[in-house]
This record gives sequence, C-alpha cells and structure tokens, in this order.
Amino acid sequence: MPKKVEFYEEPYRDPDFIESLEGRTVRILSEYLSPMTRLEKARINSTILFLGSSKADPTDPKSPLFRYYWEAEELSYLLTKWSLGLKKSAGKEFVICTGAGPGVMEAANRGAKRAGGKSVGMNISLPQAQNPNPYITPGLVFTFHYFFMRKFWLLYKARAAIIFPGGFGTLDEFFETATLIQTSKISRKEMTLVLYGEEYWRQIIDFDKLVEVNAIAGEDLGIFKFCSSPREAFNYLKKKLACFL
Repeated sequence: MPKKVEFYEEPYRDPDFIESLEGRTVRILSEYLSPMTRLEKARINSTILFLGSSKADPTDPKSPLFRYYWEAEELSYLLTKWSLGLKKSAGKEFVICTGAGPGVMEAANRGAKRAGGKSVGMNISLPQAQNPNPYITPGLVFTFHYFFMRKFWLLYKARAAIIFPGGFGTLDEFFETATLIQTSKISRKEMTLVLYGEEYWRQIIDFDKLVEVNAIAGEDLGIFKFCSSPREAFNYLKKKLACFL
C-alpha cells in the first residue's frame, strides 16, 4: 500500500504561517494593498484628516475637551457641505478621514454624516479594544495591526490635517506630520497643517522657545497655522484647498 501523503494548506490559507514571524511581510503588504483597493473602488481621491483626543466627551460640559468635540463636528460639517457642492470630478475630493475612534474622531465622522457626506475611519487594533464609532460610512472602516501602516494611510491621501487638542497619540501624529513637511517628504504645497485651539497648543508646546534655542528654524513655524473657531479654520482651509480644484 502506498503511504498516504499528508495534506498541507496553501501558504496564504495557513493561519499558522500568516500569523508567524516569517509571515509578517505578507501581513504588512496586505495592510498596504487592501486599503488601496477599497479606496480606489470607493473613488476617494483625497481626504481631510482630523486628529485629536479620543477622550473628548460630548456629554460633559465641565470637561476642558468638551468644546473641541462640538467644534470638530461643526468644522467637519462645514467642510463636507462645501466639498459636496464642488464641481464633480472623476471621484470624491476632500472626504473626511479620522482614526475611527471616539472623541474628536467620532465628532468629525459625525459632522460629515450630518452634512450628508461619506467619511473614512482608520481604526487600530489595541489590547484595550477601540471600536470604530458609528458615524463612519459603512464599507469605509479600515482596521490596522501596524501603527506605521495606519499612519501611512491616514496621510497618504490627505490634502489637509487638522490637529485638535489631544495627548500622546495626537502629539505623535502632529510631530510626525510636521517632520515630514519640514524635511520635504511631504510638500508644503500638497499639505495644509492646522493646529486647532491656539490657547491649548501654546500651553502644551513652547514653539517660540524651540526657535530661541535653535532647535528649529523660525521658518518652521510656517509649517502650520493656528485656528481657534470652526469658521476661521473653514475659511482658511477653503482658500488653501482651492489650488487642487
């Protein structure tokens, strides 16, 4: 009797391989190709990125972050209404994009939905699960294992990034974006960076001191602009984004 040949799954169907150290390259590649395919199918050409604290609570007026939730919601609403009224192209321009979680992220997705537009959520899998907020357009929720792949997709199609008050994660995303612009990895002509809430940011970071001690050049302060109301930020962004129309 011939010996029975043991059956093996094809490698891409083998969870032990896919989840192994050797399968990491496949996992990373899938986090690059899958979002690309889905965004192309949804015909999303460009985005406006909202970043900020996940702890902004819309139900607690006593919280220092309360106002930023509702101002993010209003700014997202204004930008989405404006983008929906633009001359139609071969795809969707300036779609609101967030990190998919609660707080400021939820507010931005919520504002886009109130305006009748689509919005994207780039979620991250964490030990303490972050569930995507309910205002993201169905089919446009993406969940990443790797932070660096999530960061790539948050910025790749963004024509503007609005940084609302936040903590470590927000600071990380702000400094990384500012560094990419400072080093010309992202052109200043292709990305508008707004720090929303000047009072907050000037208390958190002494930008002028960084210039004084020659840690950054004075011209680096031109990488971003402070805005402190939804209408101010909307008017500024509308002018800056007009060059892409």
